[in-house]
Amino acid sequence: MAEICSICGLPKEICVCGTISKEQQKVIVTLEKRKWGKATTIIEGFDEKSVDLSRLAQKLKTLCACGGTAKNNQIILQGDHREKAKELLAKQGFHEDNIEIKSRISRTRKRR
Repeated sequence: MAEICSICGLPKEICVCGTISKEQQKVIVTLEKRKWGKATTIIEGFDEKSVDLSRLAQKLKTLCACGGTAKNNQIILQGDHREKAKELLAKQGFHEDNIEIKSRISRTRKRR
C-alpha cells in the first residue's frame, strides 16, 4: 500500500507539496562586502520545512567551487556568486521571478 502525504492527501509518488512550496518562496540573494573587502554571497528566505538547507548549500558550493556554510536559515558563500546561485535555485524548483538579487554595503565598521 502506498504512503499518503499528510498535507495534500495524495500518494507520496505524485505529491506536489514540496514543488508548490518552493515555487511560492521569496528567495533573496545579496552580495556583502565584509572585512578587508571580501565579497560574500548570502542567500536567505527559505522555508525550513520544505528545503534541506545543508544539501542545497553543498550543491551551491560545488557549482561555484567555493567555501561556505548553511546556518541561521541562510546559505553563505565566499565570493560573488549571485548569478550562478540564481541559476541553480531555478533548476532546483524555485520560481525565477521569486529570486531577487540585491547588493549590500559592508556590515563592518570602517576604521578611522
